[in-house]
Amino acid sequence: MTEVHVVGIAIDSSGQRVILLKPKEAEPGEGKIMPIWIGEQEATSILVAVEGVHMPRPLAHDLLRSVIDVLGSRVDRVEITSIDNGTFYAVVYLEGADGEHVVDARPSDAIALASRTGAPMHVADAVLEEAGIEDTVTSRPDESGEPGEVDEEERLEEFRSFLDTVNPEDFGE
Repeated sequence: MTEVHVVGIAIDSSGQRVILLKPKEAEPGEGKIMPIWIGEQEATSILVAVEGVHMPRPLAHDLLRSVIDVLGSRVDRVEITSIDNGTFYAVVYLEGADGEHVVDARPSDAIALASRTGAPMHVADAVLEEAGIEDTVTSRPDESGEPGEVDEEERLEEFRSFLDTVNPEDFGE
């Protein structure tokens, strides 16, 4: 398993939301980014959590976090465990007074929950290998360790071009 973090959410040419995950230890501009197509509501929920936006009323994932808390449990970690015909599968590991519980989940829901609880997110190495793409989105640091000079528009255009030509089915067997 490889620990990952959310590097962003994009919109492909058909208007679908794509969450972008990257290994935590990978340097910007290096390694792989794993795109997962998700629903609009899940994308909003993840962005709210990642950006730290306070909502006047709880979203579904906030409610789930509150229920887990009230039951005296915590989210230990989430894992994206497999991919089958372009569909990703995930599990949420809950730790409570009576031990560990493993709950089947959609990756988007697992990520939204982990983003709210600070739980680590992992992707099976085989899934990252199969579904990951080379990182052309994040900027590489220069010699001093500062973010390098990157033509932001060129980088975004390159990624838009990728999103225009890729389909979720491309990640199937």
